[in-house]
Order: sequence, then C-alpha cells, then structure tokens
Amino acid sequence: MSEKQKTLKEAVTISGAGLHTGKEVNLTFRPAPENHGFKFRRTDLPGQPVIDADADLVTDTSRGTTIEHNGVRVSTIEHALAALTGMDLDNILIDLDCPETPILDGSSRYYVEAIKKTGIVEQNAERHYFKINEVLRYSDPEKKTELLILPNDTYKVSVMIDYDTKVLGTQNAHLSHLNDFAEEISPCRTFVFLHELEFLIRNNLIKGGDLSNAIVFVNRLISQEELDRLAKFFNKPRVEVLKEGILNNLELYFNNEPARHKLLDVIGDLSLVGTRIRGHVIASRPGHLANTHFARIIKQHIKHETSQPQQPKFDLNKPPLCDINDIKRLLPHRPPFLLVDKILEMSDHDVTGLKNVTMNEGFFIGHFPDEPVMPGVLIIEAMAQTGGIFVLSSVPDPENYITYFMKIDNVRFRQKVVPGDTLIFHLELMSPFRRGISHMRGVAYVGNKIVAEAELMAQITKKTVS
Repeated sequence: MSEKQKTLKEAVTISGAGLHTGKEVNLTFRPAPENHGFKFRRTDLPGQPVIDADADLVTDTSRGTTIEHNGVRVSTIEHALAALTGMDLDNILIDLDCPETPILDGSSRYYVEAIKKTGIVEQNAERHYFKINEVLRYSDPEKKTELLILPNDTYKVSVMIDYDTKVLGTQNAHLSHLNDFAEEISPCRTFVFLHELEFLIRNNLIKGGDLSNAIVFVNRLISQEELDRLAKFFNKPRVEVLKEGILNNLELYFNNEPARHKLLDVIGDLSLVGTRIRGHVIASRPGHLANTHFARIIKQHIKHETSQPQQPKFDLNKPPLCDINDIKRLLPHRPPFLLVDKILEMSDHDVTGLKNVTMNEGFFIGHFPDEPVMPGVLIIEAMAQTGGIFVLSSVPDPENYITYFMKIDNVRFRQKVVPGDTLIFHLELMSPFRRGISHMRGVAYVGNKIVAEAELMAQITKKTVS
C-alpha cells in the first residue's frame, strides 16, 4: 500500500535561547511543496539563503550537528530534525533568524508539541522509501563506537550506551515504530557530565545554557564550594547531587532517559540521509560524529544502488518472443549447455532473456552439491547466449552462423544463484553493431537484485561447411 508525503497545515513558530550563542532564536516550521524535503532558511541574512538538511554539508559535530553551505551555517539541528522525522513529516522549510536552533529543554518535546498544535496534512505525491538490502556499518574502535543497519521491512532504531561510570553505566533504548516517538523519545533531554559542563562554562561555550536543558551527571566527588559556584552561574538558589548521581536541576522522565536521548539524536542525524529508509539501525555508543559519518555511508549506498540498472519490466503472462524451440533454431547449443529458456523482449538495441534454475541442472551434481550454487561462469555463458540470440537475429539465415566470444570485461558477481531462482538477463548494445561484432553490457537479475554484470564482445561468423 502506497503512502503519501506529508507537510504541516500551516506555519508554527518556536522561540528560545540558542545553547551556544545565548541569543534569542525564532524558529518557524513552514509547509513545503512535494519532494522538497527538509531545508533551513537563514532569514537574518541578506538573500535569506537556504541550506539543505544534507549529510554531505556537515562541517562540525563537536557540540551538536552543524551544516554549512557557501559560508552559511546552521548549528544544533538534530533535535528539530528528529521531531520532523519522528512526527512522520516529509516536506518542511525551517526558518531561523539565528545561526542555531533554540535549545529549549534539550529535547524534541516542544517541537513535537508545536507540530501537533498546527496539524499535519497529506500531499498528493507518493512517499519514496529505500529498503536496505545489505548490512552497512560504521565503526570507530578507539571510541568503541559502532553503527550498523540491517535489512528490515520498517524503520527501527536500537541504541546502547556505556560510559564506564557508576552513575551512568550500560543503558539500552529501542524504537520499533515512529508512532511511538512523540511519547517515548521526544521528551528525553540531552545530558552532560559535570567535568564537561565545567569545561564549557570556563570557555564561555554555553551562553544560552541553564540547568533546565540538560541532565548533569556527577561522576566524582564535588565540594559545596563548587556546587555554590554552579548555582550562582545558573542563577539557582541551591544545587545539590541526588542519590542517582545527577544534579537536582530536574527529575528523570525514564530510567534510561540518556539512552533514549541518544536514540533521538540518531534519528535526527540520520534524517540527513535525505531519503526515507527501511532498515534496523543498531547503534553502540553513538555520537554526532559517528551518526553523520554513518548517514553519509547510507546516502552513498543509496546513490550507488539507485544508479544501477533496474530490472526491465515485462509481462510474464505474455507469450515469449522466442520459446525453447525457437532458441534451438537460433543457437547451436544443446543441453546441458543450452542455458536460456525464453526470450521475452527484443528491440534494435537490447534483449531480455529468462532462465529457470532447477535442481535438475547437471552442474549441481558436482558444484557444491551439499549447498548448490550456480557457477558464475555459467551465468555469464547464459548472458552471452541471450546476447548471441540478439546478434543472430540480425542476419536472415541465423542457422548458418555461430557466435564466438572476443572479450569479457568488468565482470562482477554480486549475489549467489541457487535452485528455484529465475534469472532475467538484460543486454544492451554499448556501440553500434558493425562487421559482425557486437559490444554489449549485460546484467543478470534474480527478482529486483542484480546477481551479475559484465561487458561482452562477440563476433558472428559463418559456419564452415565440412
């Protein structure tokens, strides 16, 4: 069942301080047209430049995710993007009058509430998904960080964190469906260790920070003098350490709130892929640097896969152009070396053939008999026979000709072929057919997956009369 793209009913504005600049920020989510995606617009700059939410534009991940294009940047974008993705939106223009988004309470909660308030509408265009069909991975052994995505029919995210401390050890969080994002993930706030907070304060790096927008974990003994200094900096009457090892600035919503917030960050950062994905993301000790690197890996994989030739469309109920008897009249091959069952379609520049792979094939007797796999060379041979039928169809008396290989280049095997598979071969001319020589590019499919590809050059010659 197809799904429609979604945007907002009308614009909605959220205001608050930027974490690092301390400046008041007005962020406005605006409805956007179909296939627009997520984009940021700096309304405070001349010309109001627009920046795509794109993993390739990430320039800094030290204290949040920053994107930049042509010298224009937007920082701390992950919580807003997580809210848009978690609320199942596709097309939004995000206006900002400051270089960073408002930190609010350090979560996506207020963004989600604003989206709920204004409402969501379906658009006419269908939503496009990319289904992950192989395991993709990013790892950083030094930081003990690993992210991978597994094939799955829906988008799921699992996160594990472990900071090797008593106050924050191993935690896990899981999101099985985006429908649960608003309640289970969006309220979860960012967190920081006390020593990190002190560094940020000393270096004047959190001008908009206060004790209401982060969980502060205390992983060392701390004096009352230090607590009083923190209270003065954040304009609080008193600061103390609770038994859970956190400052008394707030109470946890969930026992695993830190892990849930890291999951929120993963969703926000992976929205920079720019495409809806179906797969199960598993992240161990993730961070913005790892998340955005992984987003680029996924984006490059999608780019590569979508640039590959797609399986030709045809109607299997339609009578074939050539059945096995027609093929026998064209090709000199005979079982067990006749490896094409049907020719489905043919034009003046391409041909599509079919082979049903069964356990009765003679080569399975000796080729990995306990786990039968069709030999790669025979896949290429079947591809070549399909091309041979195309070439022989160019002469009026094909029974008097035979086809010989001249060259095979750029062969690649991508998936194994086993009994029960139906192989589809599609070959296209790479250059015009001249002097009996054809140069073709062939691709073999099983279902929607490419199993092999090659460039073939062959020549037809008249049979010698004995």
